[in-house]
Amino acid sequence: MNKDFAGKVAFVTGAASGIGEAVARQLAERGAKVVVADLKMDAAEKVVAAIKASGGEAAAVSVDVGQADQVDSAVQFAVDTFGRLDVAVNNAGIGGKAAALGDYSLDDWHKVIDVNLHSVFYSMKAEIAAMLKTGGGSIVNMASILGTNGFASAPAYVAAKHGVVGMTKAAAIDYAQKNIRVTAVGPGFIETPLLGANMSEEAMSGLKSLHPIGRLGKPDEVAAMTLFLLSDAASNITGSYHLVDGGYAAQ
Repeated sequence: MNKDFAGKVAFVTGAASGIGEAVARQLAERGAKVVVADLKMDAAEKVVAAIKASGGEAAAVSVDVGQADQVDSAVQFAVDTFGRLDVAVNNAGIGGKAAALGDYSLDDWHKVIDVNLHSVFYSMKAEIAAMLKTGGGSIVNMASILGTNGFASAPAYVAAKHGVVGMTKAAAIDYAQKNIRVTAVGPGFIETPLLGANMSEEAMSGLKSLHPIGRLGKPDEVAAMTLFLLSDAASNITGSYHLVDGGYAAQ
């Protein structure tokens, strides 16, 4: 097993399920000490238990990423627990309600923007401060295919993910000469239990058909790209946006 993250400390938000869990598990498998950060502490602790059962090192922390003070505390927890911060994945997010822009409520707008956009700013601000103290690091922000594409009835989500891509580029330029790389990943629609539970068979078939590859992506496939970008193998890659979308955005 490749242990290229041995000795490194990783902080992953939204890590109790889906893509975040896959990222946390793969990082631990490759030697990282992983902080599993999530709003759902019980689920986060289960991920930590699974990592430890496989011989890895991990700790769980509860965080509402829409609250800057909680994000600061969670990143400090990572530093206090494992001594430093080397890599971070800002993955936590929500879909939000489906409605055309003119019908979108202000409360729903602010909730999606807080969790999907503001949280990435809060997280990077705290992560970068920690990384600068130990010579640098690498950050991956989880965007979406909707970081460059539009989608009906999702104005807040699309706006937030476009913002994540732009913020990634700005931060990458700011810290390129300080040994901190910042990139973004754009998953297509990903196969998760939550997605399947809320869709009819017909709707799921229609969603799959939007992807030229003919299927939804898997969390482990997104995690694989994420780990590459975090690794030293991507040492000359920063400020860029990488799709894992089965050809969705190529159409």
